[in-house]
Amino acid sequence: MPPKRKAVRWLNPAGGYLEGYTHTLNPYTGCSFGCSYCYVRRMPVGLFRSEPWGSWVDVKPLDSAAFRKEWARESDKGLLSLFFGSATDPYQPAEAEHETTRRLLELMLERPPAFLLLQTRSALILRDTELLRAFGGKVRASITLETDDEAMRRHFTPSAPPLAARWRALRELREAGIPVQAAVSPLLPHTPGFAAKLASEAPRIVVDDFHRGDGSGGRRTAQLGIREEYRALDMEADYAPAAADRFYEQLRSYSGTNVHFSRSGFLP
Repeated sequence: MPPKRKAVRWLNPAGGYLEGYTHTLNPYTGCSFGCSYCYVRRMPVGLFRSEPWGSWVDVKPLDSAAFRKEWARESDKGLLSLFFGSATDPYQPAEAEHETTRRLLELMLERPPAFLLLQTRSALILRDTELLRAFGGKVRASITLETDDEAMRRHFTPSAPPLAARWRALRELREAGIPVQAAVSPLLPHTPGFAAKLASEAPRIVVDDFHRGDGSGGRRTAQLGIREEYRALDMEADYAPAAADRFYEQLRSYSGTNVHFSRSGFLP
C-alpha cells in the first residue's frame, strides 16, 4: 500500500505581531518572489532548507472535505479573523497553475469568516475579483507597494511583480468595490512623489519598516544584511525608524488620508 498522506493543517493560531487575528493561513510553503528582506528567510522553513529561498515552492495538497471539517471545527469555537498570506504570497506564480488560493476562498464562502485580510503583491488577485466581492465588507485586499521607484524594486525584490501591475490591481479592486489598502511594508527608498501618489490612489494605507514590522524588533532583517544593502546604495540614513516616521507624517498631511502605522494598520 502507498504511504498514507500526512494531513495538512490549514488554520494556525495567530499570535505576536498578528495577535489581533484568530488564525493565519498560507496556501504554499516557500515563495518564488524571494524578496531579499523577507523575514521568513530567518524562520526554520527558510533556514533549514538546502535550496536558496525563492528557488522553491511547496504546494499544500487541498482536500476540500478535510478543510471543511477543520473550518467548521474552528468556526464553532468563535468568529474567525484570518490573515491570509502571512508567510507566503497567495498569488505567486504557482497559484496560476494550482488555484489553491481560489479554492480556499470558495470553501470559506460556504461559511464566511468575520474578517479576512488577503496579503499579496501580485495582480493575479484580480482573477478572483468576483469571489472577493462575495465576501462584502468582511475582506480587505492588501497590496504591497513598498516604493514607487522601479529601480529600487528591482534591487531589493528582483523576482517580484513590477510596480505598475500592483498599482493597477489596487485601482481595479477599488473600482470593483472591494475594500483595499496599500501596504507600504517595508518602506523602501522612493521618489519624492510617492506619498502624494498613495494619498490620491489608495483609500487606506499602512506604513511599516524593517525595525517594527519583522516580528523581531528588526533583528531578523539585520541578519539578512539589509543595512549593508542601504550602505551600498549610499542610503544608510534611510535605514532607520525615523525614515518611516517621516513618511507616515507626510501621508497624514494630506487631507482625508486614511493612514495607519505598522501592526495596528494590519489588524482587523
